[in-house]
Amino acid sequence: MPSLGDPSGWLKELFINAGLNPSVSSFLRTITLVFVVLLFSWFFNLIAKALIRNVVSRIVRRTTSTWDDIFLDQKVFTRLSHFAPAIIIWTMAGWALKDYPVWLSFVHKLTYIYMVAIATVVAISFINAWHEIYKTLPISQHRHIKGYVQLVKIFIYTISSLILFSVIFKKDISTIVAGLGAMAAVLILVFKDTILGFVASIQLSANEMLKVGDWITIPGRDVDGTVLDITLNTVKIQNFDRTIITVPTYALVNESFQNWKGMEQSKSRQVKRALLIDMKSIRFMDEDMRKRLSIHGPLKDYIERFEKQGKVLTPGDVLFNKGIPTNLALFRHYAETYIKSNPLIDQGQVVILRHRASDGNGLPLQVYFFTTGYQMVPYENLQSEVFEHLVAAMKEFGLKLFQHPTGYDVIASNTSLSEKFNNI
Repeated sequence: MPSLGDPSGWLKELFINAGLNPSVSSFLRTITLVFVVLLFSWFFNLIAKALIRNVVSRIVRRTTSTWDDIFLDQKVFTRLSHFAPAIIIWTMAGWALKDYPVWLSFVHKLTYIYMVAIATVVAISFINAWHEIYKTLPISQHRHIKGYVQLVKIFIYTISSLILFSVIFKKDISTIVAGLGAMAAVLILVFKDTILGFVASIQLSANEMLKVGDWITIPGRDVDGTVLDITLNTVKIQNFDRTIITVPTYALVNESFQNWKGMEQSKSRQVKRALLIDMKSIRFMDEDMRKRLSIHGPLKDYIERFEKQGKVLTPGDVLFNKGIPTNLALFRHYAETYIKSNPLIDQGQVVILRHRASDGNGLPLQVYFFTTGYQMVPYENLQSEVFEHLVAAMKEFGLKLFQHPTGYDVIASNTSLSEKFNNI
């Protein structure tokens, strides 16, 4: 008779004494032991989770370091607890299924697959935790590593897949790797975007071309917004109309894009717009204009400085007279003085009004200055206020803006011609 120290034999003997035949007794003994193993695995899983929740978590929360908190938040310790039931099943399966070697082999293989899967999940959580720790460092503001992190994850998933494949199909890993080497051309084609994205991520990070939070513009792709995420294959951008666009990572290396990071760092923003002056309205200053404009201090000083340089040839002759400015020169001086007097315009930067080459649409007078802020709303409001004022002030100098004829102009012209013909 088996001793009480051998539960396997004791249970079988118990069932035989109850009147069951040996084969049924052996089967019932195996079922009972499997239930006991499952009960033990469930119990040890509860103990492992309780230790993590009541001991490890409290210790981590009491430490001054934030790194262990990140490991806890990424569930690295919690997922490690899944090894407890797997180890119990692996070690006790031989005891419970010794009469069924085929089932024992199957359970061992299934448990091994489960442990490989858990190890993969724990490794991914561990990598995510280190990535979160990296993002707390100052260097992460200038160099993103998400592409590298994703590449490491792909490597881990690949190794895990090879191990599982070798276990399930009973193939040596070296044989599988050799087979993959023969399919290198196909693999390169399949993972083309991933390979290009990885190389592009290295270039973007090494050259500090882009980081999360940057405002970028890609005219060819209708992109004008803030970078939300940079992954191995794509860059996610949220446009200012709240739409989200994803662009291949390698496209940012192959194509040109505009990064507004320098503007945000300088805390100022450029304004460069042109007023199209009707060239027929440009003329020399006359006496009436002189009287009207000389009441303004800055313009009076400017006119007097001009007159000191002048040399009147004959009375009323304005040609070759350096002392008579044009109405456009007076307007430029007035506009420059007005812009420099605005406290919201950066006086440490260039403020200039200059002519550009005419393209048949009037004489472009380019207004060039920098604002003291770069936020969109105050920037647009200031820009609008400046140009609204300049457009309204032009008529005081006898200047007109150039614009193409409208339907109203055609009707007015035809009406004027009809009246002239009727008066003949």
